[in-house]
Amino acid sequence: MGVNSSILKIENISLDFGSVRALLDVSFEVYGEEILALIGPNGAGKTCILNCINGFYSPNRGRIFLSDQEITRFSPSKRARLGISRTFQNIELYTGLTALDNLMAARHHYLKYGPMAGSLFFGRARREEIRNRHVVEEITDLLEIREVRYQVVGSLPFGLRKRVDLGRALALEPKVLLLDEPMAGMNVEEKEDMARFILDIQELRHIPIVIVEHDMSVVMDIADRVVVLDFGNKIAEGIPAEIKGNEKVIQAYLGR
Repeated sequence: MGVNSSILKIENISLDFGSVRALLDVSFEVYGEEILALIGPNGAGKTCILNCINGFYSPNRGRIFLSDQEITRFSPSKRARLGISRTFQNIELYTGLTALDNLMAARHHYLKYGPMAGSLFFGRARREEIRNRHVVEEITDLLEIREVRYQVVGSLPFGLRKRVDLGRALALEPKVLLLDEPMAGMNVEEKEDMARFILDIQELRHIPIVIVEHDMSVVMDIADRVVVLDFGNKIAEGIPAEIKGNEKVIQAYLGR
């Protein structure tokens, strides 16, 4: 995937909830190996865009492309198999399972053996389990959660649970990674760690990332480009330096 090639294309997406218009003709593209930030005030439609991309919402109008394939009407599970992975603003982990089990759960569509082979855990089933476990262990190293991988997720501090959520999204081996407020609720140190992990993912794994984030200092530091939404409309798009000085953005969101 080339740096300048479009991996994800949002084309004139509109989304209505009855008489409430959440998105209106929103268009943008995500290119290979970039971090694209979606910003805007509360209710601007940022999470709605992510939900349209991964199939939780079906837009009323518009089209969505992954590389050259239109995926607008695909189910969320099919989009996940094609390589769209995400984290959630409210962490959606299996809190009664270990961190390792949560990451392994994201590998389910890479496991080809049946229930009988799995119950015996012999031959092909064992080989596939070991191979997928290696992938997950690499992620625990990357996100520095190896020491807690056998701990039940519900017992972990909030910042570590956020890392596990990110790790599970990575375990899918995505072509596009969607991050919905990955730093919400974190302290300064935890935010710095998460920003470092996001940059490492981009640099080491070359995965294009779409991030919804309210912390403007983080956005301006790590994003390659920024798309700004306000009341469901795209009001600006550009590099962080351009967005910081855009008059429409200042009036809608950043403040003087």
